[in-house]
Amino acid sequence: VIKCKAAVAWEAGKPLSIEEVEVAPPKAHEVRIKIVATAVCHTDAYTLSGADPEGCFPVILGHEGAGIVESVGEGVTKLKPGDTVIPLYIPQCGECKFCKNPKTNLCQKIRVTQGKGLMPDGTIRFTCKGKQIYHFMGTSTFSEYTVVADISVAKIDAAAPLDKVCLLGCGISTGYGAVVNTAKVEPGSTCAIFGLGGVGLAVIMGCKVAGASRIIGIDINKDKYAKAKEFGATECISPQDFKKSIQEVLVEMTDGGVDYSFECIGNVGVMRSALEACHKGWGVSVIVGVAAAGQEISTRPFQLVTGRTWKGTAFGGWKSIDNVPKLVTDYMSKKIKVDEFVTHTLPFDKINEAFELMHTGK
Repeated sequence: VIKCKAAVAWEAGKPLSIEEVEVAPPKAHEVRIKIVATAVCHTDAYTLSGADPEGCFPVILGHEGAGIVESVGEGVTKLKPGDTVIPLYIPQCGECKFCKNPKTNLCQKIRVTQGKGLMPDGTIRFTCKGKQIYHFMGTSTFSEYTVVADISVAKIDAAAPLDKVCLLGCGISTGYGAVVNTAKVEPGSTCAIFGLGGVGLAVIMGCKVAGASRIIGIDINKDKYAKAKEFGATECISPQDFKKSIQEVLVEMTDGGVDYSFECIGNVGVMRSALEACHKGWGVSVIVGVAAAGQEISTRPFQLVTGRTWKGTAFGGWKSIDNVPKLVTDYMSKKIKVDEFVTHTLPFDKINEAFELMHTGK
């Protein structure tokens, strides 16, 4: 058993608490990882807020991390101590019908136990003050050591800087993949991106890599425009600057609507705007943001009858074990940006400050 520091969420709506936890050794087909760096994501904040119906407490959150394999359980053949890795919240077992289907990345092998905050065998590896602490998204990267299923680990280039590539565990991969895998944006396209946070910036980067000729960023926070332009946005607008709905503004600006739109917020009203901003006949809108539980999307069916397509994406459509190492290679060869997404680097015990910076849009 390893004793180490972790940020424990004892209950919903309360700040994280830095505690000493015990991390049990990995069982069969499990890997124990020393986490070197982790990022914070809105999904962690969503669960911490208490709005997540799958949220279990107490829990160790975190799902954008990178580290080094410390030890492996029985039957683990593809990983060994010392390997540089990224834990994956969408695993890739290679055996289920989802893994065998090229149309999806949604491996279901450990979905049920992962959703309950448990390891695949239905048990837990974390304890603190005599209490069992739940796992989160199969990763729990807000701990100096974590235990994950071996199908939830991508082995990456040992030369990669872990304080950067941890972002490929969620946000950057999600936004970039939404463009290249889900939407399949073509050269010369006109694109609109709703929400210019980390995921929105990754979408902009993907549109630029795909050769889009017009990339319109949309956000009510104008402080985000300079960064969006650095990533490839050709123009940025705020819905608050117009009397008309943002979809009407975009339809006018683009002679009938955009070819592709991406919702990167998780707001069902904005999802409707993003669809309705698409061009009749061929426009495609991709939902990337995760809305709160129980919410529903709506539009007039005529929007779809007249040739628009509504799609969604999870982790950018990447089959995780196959593709995360390739994304790291693309970063190392400067095909995609990663460093530019990092705004602040804080010590682990300042994790609550990191959440505040995220909530204030900084």
